[in-house]
Amino acid sequence: MTDETIRVWLVERTYSDDEQNLIILTYATPDGEHDFRKERALPSFSGPGRETTAALDVDPGNLGDVSDPETRERYASEVSRMADEHDPDDAI
Repeated sequence: MTDETIRVWLVERTYSDDEQNLIILTYATPDGEHDFRKERALPSFSGPGRETTAALDVDPGNLGDVSDPETRERYASEVSRMADEHDPDDAI
């Protein structure tokens, strides 16, 4: 992490309803107030260079706002759990 990035942790993995073989990875800030979404094609999950890590360091401009209080709370709880159980670069 640098002064120009923010660490976000994996909080959710969902399959896209619109696209076949598309997985949406949602990462969130520790307070659950911001998220970062990454879409990946299911076939791209193979190979050592395509690992999904427990955390990412992202540009603050790429973060979205989480407006729902229940979702923020759930994300914050999941970030806490992930950070307690994993190093940021652990493959998940």
